Parts: sequence; structure tokens; C-alpha cells
Amino acid sequence: MTARAIALITTLFATSIFMSVSAQQRAKYEFKRNLPVYADSLLKDLTYPLAWENSTLPFNAWKEAARQKVFDCMLTPPPAPAEGGMSSKILCEEQRDGYKARKIEIQLSRYYTVPAYVLIPDGKGPFPAINLLHDHGAHLFIGKEKMIRPLECEDSLVKKDAQEWVEALYDGQFVGDFLAKNGYVVFSADAPMWGERGQQEGPRRDKYDMIAGNMMMYGIDLSAYMTYDDITGTDFLAMMPEVDEKRVGCMGLSMGAYRSWMLSALSSRIKAGAAVCWMVTTDEQMSFKYKRTENGGFANCLPGLRRWMDYPHVASIACPKPMLFINGSQDKLFPVAGVEKAFRIMHDTWKSQGADEKLETELWDISHACPLKAQQRVLEFFKKNL
Repeated sequence: MTARAIALITTLFATSIFMSVSAQQRAKYEFKRNLPVYADSLLKDLTYPLAWENSTLPFNAWKEAARQKVFDCMLTPPPAPAEGGMSSKILCEEQRDGYKARKIEIQLSRYYTVPAYVLIPDGKGPFPAINLLHDHGAHLFIGKEKMIRPLECEDSLVKKDAQEWVEALYDGQFVGDFLAKNGYVVFSADAPMWGERGQQEGPRRDKYDMIAGNMMMYGIDLSAYMTYDDITGTDFLAMMPEVDEKRVGCMGLSMGAYRSWMLSALSSRIKAGAAVCWMVTTDEQMSFKYKRTENGGFANCLPGLRRWMDYPHVASIACPKPMLFINGSQDKLFPVAGVEKAFRIMHDTWKSQGADEKLETELWDISHACPLKAQQRVLEFFKKNL
């Protein structure tokens, strides 16, 4: 190749880097708004053969088959801890108003230890307990600290960030501390990629999908690891001497709500679950009807599961447990039509088992948040069912 040719190629390459996005658009394309142009056809082909409404199995046999299909789609689970089981150690501890706060570290897998907060009410137990599951929020610097006020041993930046986050999404109240004051042992752990399980280079939302894709190269699904850890963390919580293992529940907002109904569906330890602002049907969530560019992503993606069941079908594996779902009519992430459709599907399942009174679904005039009145509603639900 001549020097002139090399110079020309170099110039063209450099020019292309600085071309505007519009100038780089092609007349023919196959994807728009982060979806394939044939998205509507894909949705029509989703028949959900393993949904309860399409099953010919007895209900308990369906639950077993449906749960196993979810686990199949979750790919390889993290290996259990080595001999000795889920060892843990207390990193710091402090007394608060009516309860004790601990930061602990648990060996949830042979691969890793997980930082968590635990709140234990004063007095004689055993107490009912809640696995409190933190949100996504495209904010990965903190995890468990979104749900429980950081301990004094934490960095001042963590404390400041947590306070600002809680003021924005939770009306300034840490849900975990609120529940602990009302007599519940509360457990909250960082999910993979959040808080102290994040990136050495610092939290960047735009790297999450890349890392999730890299994990799949190992045969591992990052969202599934989150759920596996939620299940194992609940096992740890239920075995604490301060906890009544027959009265363990879970709760979360947004991704935490997704984690809550997934955990309720997949863990026999959970007796009641509450989910604030995460329920919908795929036909509404993954369509071109709404002006969104984020439809869920890797944080709640299990390979191939939609070919078998939709979100409310998976949540229905929890039937006949008591479950509370609150969604917001002003929530831009979850179209009301999809929320209402999902609620109907779940109610049909609970009704089929004579347990419809145990499923509480509510659409409030709120945005994507968990205000004080929602926290109070969750407390009332747990008082009734735990």
C-alpha cells in the first residue's frame, strides 16, 4: 500500500470518528429505540406455554415445574460455601433507638463474601424478619445503604449519598430503620454490582451491561446471581437465633420489588412479600407504544424465560402466599395498561386456589417511588400476615 493510500485511509478514519450521529445513520436499519423493528411480531409469538392459565397440571405440580423452569433459565448457580457453611462475622455494631444495628460479612458462596446490614429489635425474640431488597435507580455507589441508615463506621460520602437517595425516593425515611422500630429483624445486602460489590474503577451504569455480557461468557447470568444471593441471604436470615423462621417476609422498591416477588416465588422461607413499583406484562413493557429507551435490561433478564412465562406468571408461583403489589399511575417506567393486565393475571391464579383475599394489588397516584404512606401500608401488610 502506498504512502498516499495510507494517508487517505487515515484521514477517512479520523473524519468518521468526528462525524455527527445523524450523518452516520443508514437508510436501512433493523433496530430503533433499543428494540428490533420486528418487536411487535416477537410479542405475538410469546404464547407462555408454562403459564398457569395454559397448564393441564394440578396446581402444585405446575408450581414445581414452573419453578424449575425459572431455575433452568437462571443458568449456573454460584457454588455453595466450602465446609462450614455460611460463616459470618460482625464488622461493626451500634445501638440505636429501640434496636441494634450491625454491619456483617457473610460467605454466601465459595466465590465471594457479601457485606450486609442487620437490625435487631431490643427485647426478647424471636422476632418476625424482613429481607429488605434495595433498588436499582441507575445508581450503583450504594446498595444496602439505600434501605438502612449507614452505620457510623462508614465513610462520610456513603452516609451523605444514602441520605440524599432516601430523601429523593423514600420521603427521607430509611425503610429498614422504620421496620426495626416496629419490631422486625431487618436484613439488607448489596446485590452484585452495587455498593461494596461494585467495580474497582468506580460505579458506572454504562459498564453494567458490558459486565453482565462478560459474565455470560462464563455461563453465568448476573441477574440470576442476584436472585440466588437473595435466596441464600434469606436462608441466613431465617437461621438467625433472633428470628422466628416461620415469620420471614421480603420487600423492595423498583428492582427491589422485582427481587421481592422473585424471591417470594422461589424461596419457601418467604411467607409474605411486598413489591412497590415493579409489575407489568411484557407486551406493554417491550413494545413501541411508549417513548422509553430503557425496558429493564440485564438487571432482570433471565435467558429464554419469556418464551415460557411472563412476569406475572412467574410471580404467581408464590400463590397462595400473601402478597402486596403497589404500582403508581404516574410511574413512567411501567405503563398502567400492563400493570392492570398483570394484576388480573395474578388474581386469576390466586382465585383458582381460593386464596384471592391473600393477593392485594393497588394502583396509587404516585410516581416511581416509595413514599411514607407506602411504607406504612407495607408495615400494615406485614403486621397482618407475619
